[in-house]
Amino acid sequence: MAQAYLPNDYPNSIFSTFSFLGFLVCMVPLPWHLEAWNAGMCMFMIWTGLGCLLLFVNSLVWHHNAINWSPVWCDIAVRYIVGLNIATPATCLCITRRLYHITAIRIPASKLDNRRAILVDVAIGMGMPILGMVLQYIPQGHRFNIFEDVGCWPYTYNTIVGLALVSVPPAVICLVSGVYAVLSLRSFWKSRGQFDEVLSSMGHRNLTPSRYVRLLCFSSLGVVITFMGAMFSLGMNVHFHLVKPWTGWMDTHEDFQRVDQYPAIIWRSRSDLVVALEGSRWCIVGSAFLFLVFFGFVDGAVKKYRSALQTVSTNIGLSSSTSTELLTTSSGAGVKVPPFPAVEVAVPEHVLDISPIRSQSQSSIAMTNSHLSIPSSPTRISNVFPAIAMTPLGRTNTYQIV
Repeated sequence: MAQAYLPNDYPNSIFSTFSFLGFLVCMVPLPWHLEAWNAGMCMFMIWTGLGCLLLFVNSLVWHHNAINWSPVWCDIAVRYIVGLNIATPATCLCITRRLYHITAIRIPASKLDNRRAILVDVAIGMGMPILGMVLQYIPQGHRFNIFEDVGCWPYTYNTIVGLALVSVPPAVICLVSGVYAVLSLRSFWKSRGQFDEVLSSMGHRNLTPSRYVRLLCFSSLGVVITFMGAMFSLGMNVHFHLVKPWTGWMDTHEDFQRVDQYPAIIWRSRSDLVVALEGSRWCIVGSAFLFLVFFGFVDGAVKKYRSALQTVSTNIGLSSSTSTELLTTSSGAGVKVPPFPAVEVAVPEHVLDISPIRSQSQSSIAMTNSHLSIPSSPTRISNVFPAIAMTPLGRTNTYQIV
């Protein structure tokens, strides 16, 4: 068994379960936020939710094996992981920037200006991650790596160019977002006595002071966590591993089609790899549950989650009484939740309408590559671990803590 040599290691099914729950946590309330045109929040939910789904699929397909089952899927997956490394701070920047404009500028904009502001948010939340995907190809040493239980993962050759294009941008975006967060908090504190009047005059009647603070705390905490991960990644690459000089495009992309495959017995024996890989994928799932903590337990959200649970239970053949049992309160044994309310069309109260267009209510840790010789037969990799032949490649890997 693949886990026999790691008796203290948690089962990979635990991560699979939480990653799928993270996908549901982000995608179920997405239509409600789309109704409010909350551009920054919607992009955060899309990037994080799809990232959780991608990691969920990887944890199932590469459970107890490191075989290159689907090269095309891995090409897409590693590119998305690279983009997600920038998407999290970029979407938080959209949120803090919008909050700053609401409380500090206080200039009612025309409909055209409002649409232009939405386009700017989309350019930040979508354009910057896509640009990061493109630029990562420059220091990408080979196609991708496959780690047992984790799946395919991007590879960046540890050079000055690699650090500048992959590790530094998330930290810089976090700093800019942090400045906006401080300015937003400062303007909120100055106008806290007349905050309701300010929001009403700007056309944000659905945004209360408590909701403003909750949204600001959510984006600020996301920025802090991402910044710490980016700095940890950068420090590990610079301090613990040799940063190679940039010797040109041809040298970096030599043998580019190579795919390195690592069984768990190898990569779990390296503490730096365990921190990089496990930290990266759990940070993505943690971002989904961070959203749940701030926005998933308010009254409007609870009602909508109940309605969604009732719809799902009805479609799979469960009765309403059965779904009601699932929501029995923990404070009173045997006390059942009343029947689910009907699904409402209106935007729930918990959705924070901060859009100006609506006036109504993971990180890099370097390592030395090893090439795994995989037999041509479809034998499971866990059955051939004793016969592994490792050949040093003289290259250095970089892995993002997103």
